[in-house]
Amino acid sequence: MASSPDHHINGDTKTHISKKPKLSQNFITAAEIAAEFSHHDPNVARINNGSFGSCPASLIEAQRRWQLKNLAQPDHFYVNELKKGIHRSRTIIKELINADHVDEVSLVDNATTAAAIVLQQTAWGFSESKFGKGDAVVMLHYAYGAVKKSIEAYVTRAGGYVIEVPLPFPLKSNDEIISEFKKALVIGKANGRRVRLAVIDHITSMPCVVIPVEELVKICREEDVDQIFVDAAHGIGCTDVDMKRIGADYYTSNLHKWFFCPPSIAFLYCRKSPKCPELHHPVVSHEYGNGLAIESASVGNRDYSPQLVVPSVLEFINRFEGGIEGIKKRNHETVVEMGQMLANAWGTHLGCPSEMCASMIMIGLPACLGILSENDTEELRIHLREKFGVEVPIYFRPPKNGEVESINGYCRISHQVYNKVDDYYKFRDAINQLVSEGFTCAQLSN
Repeated sequence: MASSPDHHINGDTKTHISKKPKLSQNFITAAEIAAEFSHHDPNVARINNGSFGSCPASLIEAQRRWQLKNLAQPDHFYVNELKKGIHRSRTIIKELINADHVDEVSLVDNATTAAAIVLQQTAWGFSESKFGKGDAVVMLHYAYGAVKKSIEAYVTRAGGYVIEVPLPFPLKSNDEIISEFKKALVIGKANGRRVRLAVIDHITSMPCVVIPVEELVKICREEDVDQIFVDAAHGIGCTDVDMKRIGADYYTSNLHKWFFCPPSIAFLYCRKSPKCPELHHPVVSHEYGNGLAIESASVGNRDYSPQLVVPSVLEFINRFEGGIEGIKKRNHETVVEMGQMLANAWGTHLGCPSEMCASMIMIGLPACLGILSENDTEELRIHLREKFGVEVPIYFRPPKNGEVESINGYCRISHQVYNKVDDYYKFRDAINQLVSEGFTCAQLSN
C-alpha cells in the first residue's frame, strides 16, 4: 500500500533523498501485480503501454487521497501543502535523472507542454531579433507529430528555417542516424546561418528506435549549436536518463508513460548555465518571473495530484527486484524476445537491432496484408481492436523506388510489468488468422 499524502508533505522537503532508495525486501508477487492492474480490460491484449502508460490501483488511490485533501480544505491545501508536495516530487526526479540542482527540474502536464515552453523561447529569439531571419532549427523527421506542430506554430511563424533530418527505416546501426544528422547541421549552417536549436528525440515514437542522444549532443556542441532540447516522452522508466551524461540544455520526459504516474505529468530539465535563457510557462499566472519551476507549480486552480504522487510511485517501483533498473532490464529483454517470436512466426524481421530499442520494438507485418497507406494502418488497428481484442499501433513505411512486395507495415509492441506472454500470442494468432483467410486491408476500405 502506498503511503498517505501526509507522509510526504509534512516533513522537511530539504531532507536528502538517496539516489538509490532502499528497495523492498519482499518483492511484489505476480498476484499482486495482477491486482494492481485489475482495472485493465481483461478482454484486450494491451501491448501498447507506450501510448498512454499505465497507473497501478494503489497509485490511483494515492492520487484520490490528494484530491480529497484539496477538496476538503482548499485554502489550507494551497497555502501549506501544495508547494511542499511538488518540491518533494521535484527533488526525487532530480536525483533519479542525476541533475545538479532541484531548481533545474520543473513539473508540467506533459512533454508537449515542455516542448511549447522551449519553442516559445526560441520564437522570442526570432521576434526580438536576437536570431537572424532564416537561422535554423534542426529536428528529426520522426519527431513526434505534436512537437512538429509546435515547431510550425512557434519557429516557422517567427521566421526560423526548419530542417528535418531524414532517417532510414528499418535501421541497421546508430551510424546511419549520426551520418544524416551531421548532413543536416551542414545545411543549417550554410550561407552564414546559425543553428539556434536542435530538437532530438531520445526514443522516437513511430517508428520506434532509441536515438544515440549523447553522440548527437556532442556533435551539436562541436558544431556550435546554440541550444539542444531532447524530447524524451518515453524516457524515464524506459531507458537510461542521466542529465550529466547526456549534456543537453533541455530534456523532457513524461512520467505517466513508463513511470506509473497517473496522467498527466512530465518533467522539464533546464540546465543551469549563463547561456541558457530564462524560460516561462505559457500559462501566465501570479508566480510569473519567479522561475519556471515555481511558475509551473502555480497555473491556477486545477488538479495537481499527478505531480504529488511521485513519492508513492517511487515506493511502488521499489517493490520490484532491482527497482526501476530491474524493471527496465526485464521489459527490454522480454520485448526483444516477443518481437523475435512474432517476426519468426510471420517470416518478417525486426525494425532495428535489439540494442537500439528499450521497452518497445518494431516488427514487420506480413506483406500479404496489403498495407499500402497510413489509412490502412488505422483501419487495421481498429480491426485488430474490435475483432481480436488486440491493441497495438501500426506504422506505414512508404516503399522505396524499385521495391516489389516489400514490407510496408510494421507494428510497435510494448512490454510493461502487467503484460503476459499470452498477450503477444494473441496478437500472433490474430495476424496468422488474417493471413490464412487471405485478408487484405483493401477489404476494410471497401
